Amino acid sequence: MRAVGSGLELHSTLDRICETAADLIGARYAALGVVAEDGQGLVDFVYHGVDEATARRIGRHPDGRQGLLGALIHDPVPVRLTELADDPRSCGLPAHHPPMRGFLGVPVRVQGEIFGNLYLTEKHGGEPFDDQDLDMVRVLATEAGIAIGNARLYEAARQRERWIDGSVAVTTALLSGGDADDALQVVAEQARRLSGSAAGVVLLPADDGGLEVVAVASDRTPRLLGAVIPSDSEIVAELLDGQVVFVEDAATDRRMLTEYATGFGPTLLLPLLSDGRVMGTLVMPRARGERPFSRAERTLAVQFASQAALALVMAEAQRDRERLAVYEDRDRIARDLHDLVIQRLFATGIMLESAQRGSVVPTVRDGIGKAVEELDVTIQEIRTAIFALQQGPAEVPSGLRTRVLREISMAAVPLGFKPSHRVVGPVDTVVGELSGKNLIAALRETLSNAFRHASASRIDVVVDATVTLADGRPGVRLSVADDGVGIPEGGRRSGLKNLERRAESLGGASWHGPGLGEDGGGTTVVWQVPH
Repeated sequence: MRAVGSGLELHSTLDRICETAADLIGARYAALGVVAEDGQGLVDFVYHGVDEATARRIGRHPDGRQGLLGALIHDPVPVRLTELADDPRSCGLPAHHPPMRGFLGVPVRVQGEIFGNLYLTEKHGGEPFDDQDLDMVRVLATEAGIAIGNARLYEAARQRERWIDGSVAVTTALLSGGDADDALQVVAEQARRLSGSAAGVVLLPADDGGLEVVAVASDRTPRLLGAVIPSDSEIVAELLDGQVVFVEDAATDRRMLTEYATGFGPTLLLPLLSDGRVMGTLVMPRARGERPFSRAERTLAVQFASQAALALVMAEAQRDRERLAVYEDRDRIARDLHDLVIQRLFATGIMLESAQRGSVVPTVRDGIGKAVEELDVTIQEIRTAIFALQQGPAEVPSGLRTRVLREISMAAVPLGFKPSHRVVGPVDTVVGELSGKNLIAALRETLSNAFRHASASRIDVVVDATVTLADGRPGVRLSVADDGVGIPEGGRRSGLKNLERRAESLGGASWHGPGLGEDGGGTTVVWQVPH
């Protein structure tokens, strides 16, 4: 009893119960099957006496849906057999399984409810199990139930603590004011880690009414980022209606419309719901063959999703306030540029033209003429900047070329100069909508990084729709080069990783190299994807 009750980790407690039971009555083999919450089969099977090599040859553990183990689940009473094979409920042993004759099975109850069954076979010496063995195992099963109950409470407390820490990390990431894509990636990574899933996926409502994948955390890195789940999906309709959806096996469920579901099993899909508004969806798929989500896990996951949704709302409100402040500041700057700067430049130009007419020295006249021409160019550039400042978010042009020019003009205001640009090839006709949208996001990211970190005085932007990728497919390449300070060793590289992740999700790549400064000073970021 003391051995069984020591320690609080659940799985090690089950191991000790099996080992103690086998030693106590002299059995060669012992096992403990944990019954599923719905009472249909086993979700865990802990064994003692079978070496790892034999276990690998046997294959998967019994699921308790048939045979004697299944009968003990539906009729949890002690069972003692002299010959296991003679019992009509027995369905035989799998290949490579060691021979077993004598059998003793006792239910294990935790707080009055069936937790599982303790099985013992093959008493040393070949003797059958007797009444004393049964009595001792019953007592041990009672003590095991108490130990398991304590371990489950401890595990539940630790699990709640982990989910709370994850919620804090998500809230901090969303409200930090950093890049929104990085914050959503934190949501996906925390959801995957906390739920023990094979992946964590965040989806936001798409323009066409479906759901678009905006963040993926997975070792297998499928080309899922940017994919859109259509609005006619039954699951999408339920999620947008604010319902929690649980799928037992994503690979076989007819409601899962995408090919990405084929490698997954139990899947939890949660709406990011706040005050009746669905902000998006959080998906946590486990690998095929993994255990389903327990009631406690589902409850904690729903609470996590609610916290993430609230943080999304707060982050959106924070961004709206910041955006409003930016718009007000842009309006003020535009007015000042128009009313003060342009008028003064225009007046200066008139004075220079008057001085040019009054000068008799040819070199002076030529120099003044060039200065006037430079002033005219400057006035045109300022007017372009004023137009960009006054454009609202709803006025985004549809053509990729004009969207590129708009991003460059917008970046000119915080940079203090306008980056040079060159567009090669028919970008408006050959580049698809998904590639174009991600290219604009990559351009915005690189220009933002240049403004915040590079301290550059020159930036060159090239968009080339005539390139051929390494695998022979036609593609589009974005190159952004500057003469700034470059990327320091050990510096923060989340922006570059985000660019790489975005390109890889579309079948492309992203990398960086030397810049435009002396001896390769500065940075050149290259981002390319198929058309």
